Amino acid sequence: MGISRRDALKTGAFAAAAVGTPLGRALAGGPATMNRIASSGLPTPFSVPFVQPPVAVPVRTDATTDYYRVRMNQQLATILPGLKTPVFAYNGTVPGPTFRVRRGRRVVGRFVNQLPSVHPTLKYTPWTSVHLHGAASLPQYDGYANDISLPGQYKDYVYENRQTARSIWYHDHGFHHTAENVYSGLLGSYHIIDPAENALGLPQGEFDVQLTIGDAMFNKDGSLLFTLDDHKGMWGDVILVNGRPWPVMKVKRRKYRFRLLTATVSRSFEYFLDTGDPFTVVSTDGGLVPTPITTTSLRHASAERTDIVIDFARFSPGQRVVLRNRSPKNNRDFDDTDRVMAFDVVDEAFDPSNNGPVPTRLAPSSPTMALQPSQAVTTRRFELGRRRGQWMINRRTWEDVIQSDFELVEATPRNGDVEIWELENKGGGWFHPMHIHLVDFRILSRDGKEPYPYEMGPKDVVYVAENEVIRVIMRFEGAGKYMFHCHNVIHEDHDMMVQFRVVNPAGEPDPFSVPAITLPERTSL
Repeated sequence: MGISRRDALKTGAFAAAAVGTPLGRALAGGPATMNRIASSGLPTPFSVPFVQPPVAVPVRTDATTDYYRVRMNQQLATILPGLKTPVFAYNGTVPGPTFRVRRGRRVVGRFVNQLPSVHPTLKYTPWTSVHLHGAASLPQYDGYANDISLPGQYKDYVYENRQTARSIWYHDHGFHHTAENVYSGLLGSYHIIDPAENALGLPQGEFDVQLTIGDAMFNKDGSLLFTLDDHKGMWGDVILVNGRPWPVMKVKRRKYRFRLLTATVSRSFEYFLDTGDPFTVVSTDGGLVPTPITTTSLRHASAERTDIVIDFARFSPGQRVVLRNRSPKNNRDFDDTDRVMAFDVVDEAFDPSNNGPVPTRLAPSSPTMALQPSQAVTTRRFELGRRRGQWMINRRTWEDVIQSDFELVEATPRNGDVEIWELENKGGGWFHPMHIHLVDFRILSRDGKEPYPYEMGPKDVVYVAENEVIRVIMRFEGAGKYMFHCHNVIHEDHDMMVQFRVVNPAGEPDPFSVPAITLPERTSL
């Protein structure tokens, strides 16, 4: 590029839209809702068959590493029957392919930005920064918001996969346009697998199912309709599961493990089965819970992951079981947003392996869940709110971080420190799913009370409800600068994101130290 991206962002070399001025971001409002497709033009819920995303295949492997090439392209997808929707896709699918990697085995992912130079309807430059959400990546591979790849560039991301088995995901994190890029399709799942988890007897193979749940709104021609709603959020009138509207899945009369990922821009859910039957929580954001948790409902906000086991043996052949949604406060609801997907129970033979009782102990020695307040070296308080149209953390924004040449930090824990963070939402009109990069944390309390039972596992996103104070505890292990933000990505883009720095005498990698490279590819994988 001739100059560093850090210098380009400081000097305005990308022009007004590139540095995310109010003018540049105002253009992201998208087409007016008068173009919205009528409800009568939407598919009837449970008329579209369920599909799973494809599994990512490495282009080559060696003794320690699997190498992947992922291209980001614009293409047409069939989401609503009979219409074509322009989307941004990882390797041609929305959601992108699911990575299934062994714990401790290294992955190098080359993400190639072959997107158009200007978004076809929203008219911004779709730069990208890939974040592996839930991984303890080095700063230069974490998807730092301003560590961008422009159209015509690529970057190799290195993931060590040393953490415990867990359901995580990858998505775009490019500054000031994360919402539009994710909404357009730049997201996918990533499962870290290890033998210890496999030995527990939880459902595997065809009975281990990814459910990536989102929402969208469409124009009459099938294109995505994107609105900012005064920067409050984006709520669609179509619920999508793995890119399909309200799908129906055939299930056999046995246990299934469903890896629930809420991948919305803004919407939150309260999931439940219409039969009232319970399901079992076996894993949260950061991996297995200490002991299984039985519940009949589950509140989820954007970016949260929860793995649940449902036993369909209790249902009769031919019975339909519907996954429903009781919408939490401060969402925008439409005719069928109270329904998610359906399961049709079939009387077919099945493999009986890994279909026994869920073990009573899953991860009893979880280091995150063993953390105690007495271990904390400090308690920090963060105020979440809005001022003069800007979403803020402690009255700071990501624009403040940019203007500081990326030096402004809200916390400086040392490597190995345990800290308690108090997150206070003073707003009665909004909730905030808060994500802390790098770490897993334990939720200590909600307004001085116990967290919900289904939250009693390692987390990296916490639902901070209206007028609520949440206390979380975590150990910082690593070095360098990482982001902390609201995962209502409309809020994140406008401009509810700050950073912290993990102080480490051994050295702190710069998030900008591995720049993107201009095509054509100069090295092979």
